[in-house]
Amino acid sequence: MNESPGWTSPGSSPSEPTGPSKDNKQQPTGWSAQQPPTGQPTSWPQPGGWNAPGQPPGGPGPGGHWGPTWQQAPAAKPGVIPLRPLGVGEILDGAVSTMRAHWRPVLGIALGIAILAQIVATGSQALWFRGNEALAEVNRNPDVAPSVVLEAYERELQSQIIPAIASMLAVVVATAILTMIVSRAVLGRPVTLGQAWQDARPLLLRLLGLSLLVNLIVVGVILVCMGPGILLLAAGGGAGAGALTVLGFFGGAVLAVWLWVRLCLAAPALMLERQGVLFALRRSAKLVTGAWWRTFGIQLLALVFVMILSLMITIPATVVAALFGDGDVLENLTGGTAEFSWSTALVMAVASIITYTLALPFTAGVTALLYIDRRIRREALDLELARAAGVPGHGPDEQPPNNPPANP
Repeated sequence: MNESPGWTSPGSSPSEPTGPSKDNKQQPTGWSAQQPPTGQPTSWPQPGGWNAPGQPPGGPGPGGHWGPTWQQAPAAKPGVIPLRPLGVGEILDGAVSTMRAHWRPVLGIALGIAILAQIVATGSQALWFRGNEALAEVNRNPDVAPSVVLEAYERELQSQIIPAIASMLAVVVATAILTMIVSRAVLGRPVTLGQAWQDARPLLLRLLGLSLLVNLIVVGVILVCMGPGILLLAAGGGAGAGALTVLGFFGGAVLAVWLWVRLCLAAPALMLERQGVLFALRRSAKLVTGAWWRTFGIQLLALVFVMILSLMITIPATVVAALFGDGDVLENLTGGTAEFSWSTALVMAVASIITYTLALPFTAGVTALLYIDRRIRREALDLELARAAGVPGHGPDEQPPNNPPANP
């Protein structure tokens, strides 16, 4: 399959992929048609400190372009980010700026999806507490038979299935719509919730399939690594089999994290290049190649911010629920009660809705901007984005002033 880069501006038809060149190397989208003549000294300074005769010394300037530093034009910024390779702070700030600049569609879709997902989760929790007599027995009498304890926690695991499915669907829909909003925000274009939904709706089923496939890959890797230990445990292998199972779990977890980072840009690749699931997975792996640790660090930093935000909202909500909910305060704080309290559930549901509403746009924005940054660094996407945004000097027949093509 042809894997040439593409970029579909919101509301436009998918771009046709270009075929490979004669030397089997693909020319990144966004290269200027005006290239230095073959076999003649170029007027552009070269990497490594060498400059053509008569040229002033220069080096890599903004956007990764080579040229005299005092002649570099500042990077265009039609939207929430400058059109050049981004720093870590610029990616995080771009996600927040998107939420501020387009707060109506961003917070609207995040709030609606968070409310629906929380209704399902709270309803499932209420039904589970009401029908879980085994858990009530465990809380009344800690010395119950092991079979009762096992039944209680089996029911608890089953109760998480429906909320987990609802949460996954919510994240898929939110990611699809928010990615489209970010793509317009980068170009400085206004966007409504209806426009973002119209752009994202045809790709929702593909994105759902992609999400399921990535989750299966990540979980499957862990299970495969734990497989030998589990088989030995089933055959009565004893302590050695248990140790092998634990070792397999940690080894599988490390491999799962490595694979997840390799595939974490597949969702924006699918949405913005409008290609299939397998193509999106290959594109993500290709874009992350050579930048795994940077990608991992940025995603981890975004996760830490979300965890801090969640704690800032959840801890006060837990205190309020413990003080004004039914039952003993300490018991509510430690989660030791088996009785379902609607007052406690509603307070915690509101806290979860607020957390989801703020976290979903931030994480989706970080991932989308990370994808754009990787394409700018590898494929000079900044030039194509500048043309799409109508930046002066970047038209189809124009050469950007003092900005030769980026070094891919």
